[in-house]
Amino acid sequence: MESLFPLTVPLLSGGRELQSDPKPEYSEPISLGKFSVQFSQHGLKRLVQEIRQRRFDDWEWFLLALKGDELSLTERNPTKLLALEHLADLWKKVGVIPYPHQIKTAERAINEMRGQAILADEVGLGKTIEAGLILKEYILRGLVRKCLILTPASLAWQWYSELYEKFNIIAGIQRTKWDWTYSDILIASLDTAKRAEHASIIHEIQYDMLIIDEAHKLRNSSTAAFKFVDRIQKKFCLMLTATPVQNDLKELYNLISLLKPGQLGSYRSFRAKFMQDKRTAKNPEELRTLLSQVLIRNKRGEGTVQFTKRIVHPIVVTLSPAEQDLYNEITAFIRAVARRVGTSSNLILPLITLQREVCSSFFAAGMTLQKMLEKQLPEANPVLVQLLERAVQIRHNSKCDILEQLMATFTDKVIIFTEYRATQDYIRYRLQQAGYTTVGFDGRLSRGKKEWIKQQFANQAQVMVSTETGGEGLNFQFCNTIVNFDLPWNPMRLEQRIGRVHRLGQTRDVHIYNLVTEHTIEEHIMYLLHKKINMFQEIIGELDAILLHLKLDRSFESELMRIFLENDEKEEIRRELDKFGERILQGKQQIRSPIMDLLEEG
Repeated sequence: MESLFPLTVPLLSGGRELQSDPKPEYSEPISLGKFSVQFSQHGLKRLVQEIRQRRFDDWEWFLLALKGDELSLTERNPTKLLALEHLADLWKKVGVIPYPHQIKTAERAINEMRGQAILADEVGLGKTIEAGLILKEYILRGLVRKCLILTPASLAWQWYSELYEKFNIIAGIQRTKWDWTYSDILIASLDTAKRAEHASIIHEIQYDMLIIDEAHKLRNSSTAAFKFVDRIQKKFCLMLTATPVQNDLKELYNLISLLKPGQLGSYRSFRAKFMQDKRTAKNPEELRTLLSQVLIRNKRGEGTVQFTKRIVHPIVVTLSPAEQDLYNEITAFIRAVARRVGTSSNLILPLITLQREVCSSFFAAGMTLQKMLEKQLPEANPVLVQLLERAVQIRHNSKCDILEQLMATFTDKVIIFTEYRATQDYIRYRLQQAGYTTVGFDGRLSRGKKEWIKQQFANQAQVMVSTETGGEGLNFQFCNTIVNFDLPWNPMRLEQRIGRVHRLGQTRDVHIYNLVTEHTIEEHIMYLLHKKINMFQEIIGELDAILLHLKLDRSFESELMRIFLENDEKEEIRRELDKFGERILQGKQQIRSPIMDLLEEG
């Protein structure tokens, strides 16, 4: 049967005639079910003629055509996001409330930037939500079918969960070489994708959209990752990073040129026109205008997100005499070795681990001592043998005693962080003996098992004991209490711990309990992080950039170890930590200007 669609779809659109008529004479409104429609005399005659010849489809097809006409992007406001209405019921069910800055970002990226955008919001403002909203919008508009999402391996499962739970987008996580071709929406590790055997397949595929998380890893145009991404065929591209530039305007040029070649001209012309030196821009207003065409940066505060408070509770732990004596003996041994081989020797690395473990538990320290002895056999260091014998004899743990007392004051769920598996096992043993339900979370778990443990913690267990690697890539906003059983020496790792719960979606103030052993290195670490650089009071999104800017000859941990090894007295150590803290604070001021100001004033 010949269809009436070619006639009725252009003729009818929500009660108005779209066909041109120089001087139309309209009929009285005609009721068609729940619709009221007016026709010109010419249009009415054509409609009656078609009906008499029975050239029409059934009523359901007509309603579908009418709905399609209503959704037509050419007949509605093209700047309005279809996804907001489409996702309304889902978001109500799962409790998602999009923030105004996220909606505005999606609208700008689609309507002004035509799907080519760097999403550079500060840490914690929901760049993943913005990217998911943009992707969903393009899928609804029929403009995206094939999409590749490149992300650090630890974040792949988080991306999968976010897309499925909040946008009803079912993505695959890359596991085999066949996934590149047969998965329409695929999440993959950038490090895996850039390997030659995978890159050769990816470069043959034409993607509708490419999304790159942690895109600051592409700031250097000479890296394999940059060259790999540069060859990917894509129609739309989103890059997500809180730090699009660190120390050099060339990094910003590289990132934008990767996204939209030619936006800033050639590097020679860019350098001549916009670079006074590598950190200072010329013609900032003109440069800001060019940046605003491809880069969106939202800051925390009014108009975006007001985070809940962080409330810090330092808990001082006094070691027993036996514990304190063993700590002092291990510290003396480490200092003696360091002064013999030098603080820059590779032999210092296991000693740093040992010094950190002894502040966590003597169970963890004992395992490291045993491994050190096994590597030295058959000529074992007699001091190591003696230290191991002393560690095995200590069956009492003062920190766990304090932890049990602390647990008695909690009525809600708790995450306890430690860096060491031996300590993790001991904490769980002690708490389960005390009647608490616990789950363990660490890097040994598969992606699926991590998600299962998360659900167990959310629905059943009161306590989750997690190692450092275990907490990466998963969010626990339903919990607002953290206990740092031991303190990481790198503040970025501490921030990552806190960021598991203190992030977008957290509705309660976050309580952070730090167990600090008195008269140990941990006491000095707490002084530096809490008193000196105010680590716990704000999200330090640029801290990785600050540490890079400091150009340390060694890692953050090694720098701290050098201070501890080269200074015996508490006053000397505190004085050196003051100097180190001042360098960090100065670096924070320097990294904030003038490049970041250039991004944020646009």
